Amino acid sequence: MVFLMRATGNAAPRENHAFWTDGTGLGSPSGRDGAGLVRPLEASARAKGVKFLLNHKMTGLIRTASAAASPGRVIGLTAQYAPRRLPGATTPLQSYRSAGNIDSPKPHVAIRATRAVILATGGSTSNVHFRRMFDPRLTEVYQTAGEPYTFQDASGELAAMAIGASLWGLGNQILENGDGIRTQRALGARYNYFTWDVHSPIFPLVRASGIEVTDWQNLILVNQLGQRFYDETKGDYPNGNRYNEIRPYRPADYRNNAHIDFDPTQYNFFNAAVAMNAASGPPDYAAGPIWAIFDADAVAREQWHVTPPQVDPDGYFFSANSLTELAAAIKNPYQARPMDGATLQAMVERYNTFVATGTDVDFGKPQPQSQIWRPPFYAAWATPMVHDTRAGLRINAQCQVLDMQGQVIPGLYCGGESAGGFNQHGLGRCTTQGYIAGKHAAAERP
Repeated sequence: MVFLMRATGNAAPRENHAFWTDGTGLGSPSGRDGAGLVRPLEASARAKGVKFLLNHKMTGLIRTASAAASPGRVIGLTAQYAPRRLPGATTPLQSYRSAGNIDSPKPHVAIRATRAVILATGGSTSNVHFRRMFDPRLTEVYQTAGEPYTFQDASGELAAMAIGASLWGLGNQILENGDGIRTQRALGARYNYFTWDVHSPIFPLVRASGIEVTDWQNLILVNQLGQRFYDETKGDYPNGNRYNEIRPYRPADYRNNAHIDFDPTQYNFFNAAVAMNAASGPPDYAAGPIWAIFDADAVAREQWHVTPPQVDPDGYFFSANSLTELAAAIKNPYQARPMDGATLQAMVERYNTFVATGTDVDFGKPQPQSQIWRPPFYAAWATPMVHDTRAGLRINAQCQVLDMQGQVIPGLYCGGESAGGFNQHGLGRCTTQGYIAGKHAAAERP
């Protein structure tokens, strides 16, 4: 294993990322840092006899009855056989290169814990009804990082709540700092966390690699009515975890959020609620899709391939020889009503005048550079996605889960994104809390 330094941490570059390089074939197929850490841990666990139930879904926790002198203890869990299959496959979907570990197809299993149960189910971002308790804006139109190969379905939180656990840090989910919501990483694909490798073993689930933008001057973004609402060059919120992203950085100082690049009053994706929610209606008032609009010249400048498998023409990428035809072509399950061709035509013509004058009088895009005028014209899915879970189960410093009275639920631990009240993202959070939870759970009496 090799550890690679990355320039993260507000005050100094101090984050280590792992990359698995020992030649066993268990490395990450995408080169992602998380898999680079988890794969060697998986190999070590398998060598020690650990069995992974890859095709089972946890359905509940088992807790003994409380007595007058002691609260009930978690002694195990229940799970249901719920295999997933790649399109056209006849066998369940397995972990990458994990041959020989297909689960026994028992409909229901109960597993007894000799010491404790640790919940590490990854949070709740894939559970639309659960995540909307904290942020009502996050309707089903927003896709989720990690799908379609892993689903953060709140199963750990729901199972713990069913035996009395408390949630915590609910306000963290709507702070709009960090990576709770991310703007688009890739265009023209439903699953736009990053551009996908077409050779990935799960590519049949993803269907399209997506196209990556190098210069946001090459397109405009419009809502489901065809109205522009945003300076496209703004990108994500600063997540506050990268070195020199906030300058000057003052430890423990409220002024960190007042630096020049992050003004929460700016007209951005998440403050543009009125424009984004155009044509929304009851009961959810969903914002609807965001579409990137560009022309043949932009494709040439970006050197994009705008055919499958780079893009997904089944609802997430469209082309036409005129803007009115393009608007009429857009058919997507999250589009509340058809886009109006006249609206899109007028919007593009207005933007082209901004390019001619060099001034975006609507949203302040710096020196708009490229007109949209040469057919064919394109519309590519560019809707933001839900990324991190910041609200979850209440835990103490030992990562023990607490109930609604603030008391420990014996035998139950939690770490990572299913634990609430934290803003740290990714490996730093899961490895730290995983170590703490594992250390204390191992010390429990069998």
